[in-house]
Amino acid sequence: MTEQALAIAMLAIPLVAAALMPALPSGRATDRLNLASAAATAALALVLAVEAIAAAPGVAARGDWFVLDPAGGIFLALAGLIGLASAAVSPAYLRHAGRSWFGERRSHVWYYAAFNLFWAALLALPLADNLAVAWLLIEATTAASALLVAFSGNRSALEAGWKYVVLTTLGLAVALLGIVVLYASAGGPRGLSRLDWQALAAAASGLPAEATLTAFVLIVVGLAGKIGWAPVHNWLPDAHSEAPPPISAMLSAALLPTVLLVAWRTELALGPALGEAPVRQLFVGFGLLSLAVSVPFLWRPLPWKRLLAYSSLEHMGILALGIGFGTPLAIAGVVVHVFGHGIAKALGFYTAIPLLRQLPASARKAPRGVARASRPTAAAMGVSLLALAALPPSPLFVSEAMILLGGMEAGLLAVAALATVLLALGFLGLAHALVEGLLGRRGRVGSRPTPRSARLVGALAAAAAAALVAVSLAAYALPGSDLVEALLRSGS
Repeated sequence: MTEQALAIAMLAIPLVAAALMPALPSGRATDRLNLASAAATAALALVLAVEAIAAAPGVAARGDWFVLDPAGGIFLALAGLIGLASAAVSPAYLRHAGRSWFGERRSHVWYYAAFNLFWAALLALPLADNLAVAWLLIEATTAASALLVAFSGNRSALEAGWKYVVLTTLGLAVALLGIVVLYASAGGPRGLSRLDWQALAAAASGLPAEATLTAFVLIVVGLAGKIGWAPVHNWLPDAHSEAPPPISAMLSAALLPTVLLVAWRTELALGPALGEAPVRQLFVGFGLLSLAVSVPFLWRPLPWKRLLAYSSLEHMGILALGIGFGTPLAIAGVVVHVFGHGIAKALGFYTAIPLLRQLPASARKAPRGVARASRPTAAAMGVSLLALAALPPSPLFVSEAMILLGGMEAGLLAVAALATVLLALGFLGLAHALVEGLLGRRGRVGSRPTPRSARLVGALAAAAAAALVAVSLAAYALPGSDLVEALLRSGS
């Protein structure tokens, strides 16, 4: 099969699964169909991702509507793996989810239908060979995932879903204005093909500098809300706290960095017209602000999922710094960070499934004494937070070191020093949360049996730990590789 046929099949499977769900009875039939379709979808995504990454520093394939390049391959692999893992743990969540605003009898059906629509749009995003099409796909992820954020039907979940839709859509409206300005400024053929990444890169040197800079700032600032950068991150803690844990994992571990890819590709395509200074200032500014805003929250005793949400704010800030520094070493760190964060953050949200069954109060306040309640859940919590805190041998320790050294290499010593201090403070906050969560004293609670989902999460913790070590080892081969060279010029 050609790359285009594989891409079409990959996107068609979840769309067909979503269409078939309403015809099935809620329960095991939907669980099995979803898992089977997810396995096939993830397999195709990984095949395409491997082909794209292996083609570095070139492009594996390019069609009328898609591009299969190394940058897209990285984020396609991430979305495929996180989607498959979320599909696998969804039955454990739904088994005790109870009533939702979809209705109790058919809640599984509509959950899986929305899940597959969300995943299909997310998988298409790294392949989009056009800025306008990428914008449409981001809007599609908002529509599908907002239904899932509000899935429980609780007042707080409905409020979180509404806030998510309003704030991200407002941001995307600003980005759309930037796209319109860019379209009007760019020469070339009429139609959306003017906004293809390759066409923008080819025309960049001849674009008017002032209009291009205005368009770029509007696009990146508009996308910042969806990426979760401060100060437009306000939807993040509420949506991640209220969404089902498998959906929170997809939002944080896959969606946020994949939207960041669109901002990154825009920067690479328009770089010749913009110059280095404005790009660096914008990305580094968002990065430092996101780190600074996240630290006070990481030091507070927060409910488990809200803590992970503020950790996402911190890690999206780190990625912004790496892209802003723009050196080969920093870009290598970005690649490692994307995978390390995705694995650790997804595991953290999956841990919420047994945690909230065993310690329901963890939905409202910081968990304590998890090691005494459930060893598998405690193991998963430990692997996730130790990795997110960037404690060696976590790949996030390696990636953060690469990004900070890349900042020094770029001559931004003061920025790298400030980022180091903020990362150290974030580490202390997450380390304290981990110690209190595992060993802290909790009030008198009734004895609850260990849920079956704890064993599943314990197995995922072992797999995640092995994957994190593998990413750490692979990180040392990245600096100077063809993959990093390809990422430095992905817009061309």
